[in-house]
Amino acid sequence: MSKLKALLLHPDPEVRSQLRDMLSPVKEIAVLGEAVSSFEALEMLAFIPYDVFFMGTELPHGVSGMELAAHLAQGDDPPALIFLATEEDQAFTAFELGAADYLLWPANANRFARAIERLRPLLPRKKAAPPTQPLQSRQHISEETVHLPMGDDEEEIFVNALRQAWDMSRERSPEIEKLPVNQEGRHILIPYTQIVYVEAYEDYSFVHTAQDRFLTSYRLKNLEARLRPHRFCRVHRKYLVNLDMVTEIASMPGGNFMLRTAGRKKIELPVSRRRIGELKKILQL
Repeated sequence: MSKLKALLLHPDPEVRSQLRDMLSPVKEIAVLGEAVSSFEALEMLAFIPYDVFFMGTELPHGVSGMELAAHLAQGDDPPALIFLATEEDQAFTAFELGAADYLLWPANANRFARAIERLRPLLPRKKAAPPTQPLQSRQHISEETVHLPMGDDEEEIFVNALRQAWDMSRERSPEIEKLPVNQEGRHILIPYTQIVYVEAYEDYSFVHTAQDRFLTSYRLKNLEARLRPHRFCRVHRKYLVNLDMVTEIASMPGGNFMLRTAGRKKIELPVSRRRIGELKKILQL
């Protein structure tokens, strides 16, 4: 069944954690990332076709939730917006801007369920990936898919990591962590939630986001130790994958299956037939 791709946009890590917990039993929605500001959300939306934002009204760095909603309303096929607020004073503005719902937070389970019901009409129409947009000072990557074979041992490690990553009862890091990357004399801070995968390159590594890649001085083994607690898995000697970005499972000739990540350059992970029942259970498919 197709799922709605959701972004959790809120500056409070506790609210994002609560949202994940409340969305975990909703089979029609897949959470594909978190952001704390309008800028981060727009960067992620540029290359991941989100269907819905669960977002706060007050966001940092000078652009509020309402201002972001007004900007999104000017585009073609914007994501549905469900606002989370502590006061009712902006509800009228939110609905004028086309919000699907406006929740006073924290919301109880029944009220949250009604908000989810308002998203169900979106299910029949799935979005295609939006056209790419030029960004400065980054190395752009073309459409490409990397096919990774896995042996029995690697497959066992991957399945166990995937099970743990999708277990919403496990304790998560409360903050969005960021990876500092030196680019042309500037330090860019990349949120872990925006990293799709990391690729080893000699004694260095490429960090891939949904739209760009960054050459870094980190070795893959060092990034593996740093990112493993944040739902990353070493699926190959050259690749470290963000398990939150596993977005698709497809059948292949011969009865095998393939998992794919989001992003312009995708990772494909073959999975044997004997694992498919277990994987579907883990991914709630």
